[in-house]
Amino acid sequence: MGKKGREVVEGEVDLLIKELQKAHADEWVAFYYYTLASEVAEGRTSPMIIDALKDLAKDELEHASELAERIIELGAEPTRNFAQLTETANYPEVKLPKDPKDLNGIVNAVIEAERGAIDVYNNLLKKLMREWRDPVTFHIIRHIMQEEVAHEERMENIL
Repeated sequence: MGKKGREVVEGEVDLLIKELQKAHADEWVAFYYYTLASEVAEGRTSPMIIDALKDLAKDELEHASELAERIIELGAEPTRNFAQLTETANYPEVKLPKDPKDLNGIVNAVIEAERGAIDVYNNLLKKLMREWRDPVTFHIIRHIMQEEVAHEERMENIL
């Protein structure tokens, strides 16, 4: 990142990067579990749920990419070691039910994961307003949070 671009972050840039790396790991975890759930879900209403899970997984991968780009712009790197993603993540697992026919359990697990993501991004937004005052990252995080809120609503409507 350019010198001036890094200077717009008023607070401790390394702490911001650490938080972004955690959120980046969260998005990869969500992508994996949502994709897995879409592959194993069974039942008469599963096509609707499978489509929703695939859409959400696609969005989570997009979020991971957006966060990775910002981490790089701030002069760091996203987690390179895939196995470390669960160590880095705020939420290292989406607790899917063992029974693939438990569609309500799958949907509830996704809702819980989305609520966790909303909390992560809400806390990041608060810190971005108070501590870091980084308008570029704020815009990215606000966009991602809006999508996470929409994900939660979509899955609640499926229930």
